Amino acid sequence: MTETQTATATPADTATEGAGGAAPADSTSAPTGGPRRDVRVGDTVFTLLGTAHVSAESADEVRDLIDSGEFDAVAIELCDARHHNMANPDALGDQDLFQIFRQGKAGMVAANLALGAFQQRIAEQSGIEPGAEMRAALEASQKRELPLLLIDRDVGLTLKRIYQNVPWWQRFSLLSGLLGSVLSRQEVSAAEVERLKQGDVLESTFSEFAAESETLYTPLISERDRYMVMRLAQRCPPGKFSRVLVVIGAGHLKGMAEHLEGPPAESPETEIAALEATKPRSGVWKMVPWLITALVITGFVIGFSRNTELGWQLVAEWFVINGVLAGIGTLVALAHPVTVIATIVAAPLTSLNPTIGAGFVAAGVELAMRKPKVRDFATLRHDVTQLKGWWRNRVSRTLLVFLGATLGSAAGTWIAGFRIAGSLFG
Repeated sequence: MTETQTATATPADTATEGAGGAAPADSTSAPTGGPRRDVRVGDTVFTLLGTAHVSAESADEVRDLIDSGEFDAVAIELCDARHHNMANPDALGDQDLFQIFRQGKAGMVAANLALGAFQQRIAEQSGIEPGAEMRAALEASQKRELPLLLIDRDVGLTLKRIYQNVPWWQRFSLLSGLLGSVLSRQEVSAAEVERLKQGDVLESTFSEFAAESETLYTPLISERDRYMVMRLAQRCPPGKFSRVLVVIGAGHLKGMAEHLEGPPAESPETEIAALEATKPRSGVWKMVPWLITALVITGFVIGFSRNTELGWQLVAEWFVINGVLAGIGTLVALAHPVTVIATIVAAPLTSLNPTIGAGFVAAGVELAMRKPKVRDFATLRHDVTQLKGWWRNRVSRTLLVFLGATLGSAAGTWIAGFRIAGSLFG
């Protein structure tokens, strides 16, 4: 396949069909714009526009292209969740925090806040908000009443597939690297800004690891290239659109073009489902909490069967170790005193009931004692850009209370469990 470089970016109408049903219509890179490549699939020409996520010029280019009237649809590198957050900056304030904890989404919300903190730091230091070109596409397509196609995979699914694809022994360094990069007080380096010009917040955050790890590169970048092409095939059936502007990070242009020019997928829906699938939690791991509960209760029974004093000693150690460590977790999060006390009392009991966790109880009490106010949601994005802001804001602090109580209780369960086993069989 021969590519041509020109100073303009007009979609070519004379491209011929390739063996796979798609052909390169043109490949362009204007001196004043980002890389651009046109690919014809059937009767539809897809103009892949590689944008810089930290660039006012990219935002202007997107507006100019949409306003040109050449396109009858616009596709962008956003998922439903990120589109909702972009269109509704205060979306988190409309959510029921208690339901977030109940549904087990606290960790995901915390991760998204951490990524948002990195994005906000970029915006404050560069004067340009990452994703400005996506916002420009939203506004311009709405103004011209063009269909807007969201083609990226949900950020939560991508994070889950990254986590599951990385060997368990690498996950701690991955998580610590994420936290370190988004909570650092240091200014974002020029190298990080340059990476954002080629990718997005996810890619920039994990770029150090992705460069060295195929297991991380696959779900983070190459899978998303394929996913976005399948979404285009799904949303743009033959005859629906003639020209579609596809606004993506420059780092995705090459991979998406190759997929578009390759053999068409027999079933885009099947491939999308496969790329969205996450491994179900092993049945063995689901049984572990119940097994621990059974072992601890059995330990109590054995202790009391030997003598009452030993039995009460085991019960006391369980309550003290589990309760104190969970309480320390909430203290680290600067929880309300009532929350700390409630957690200390509840943790030993919730650890024997796998259907409810100490973190859920702690977060519930904290919300009752310190209900987040409107200003907490309004300043959340800015507050989490600094480490102390996580404790100052009531929303993010409640997340820390949940995580602290959960980790403390988990540690207490294992430590107290080994203590019981040592007292009985040591």
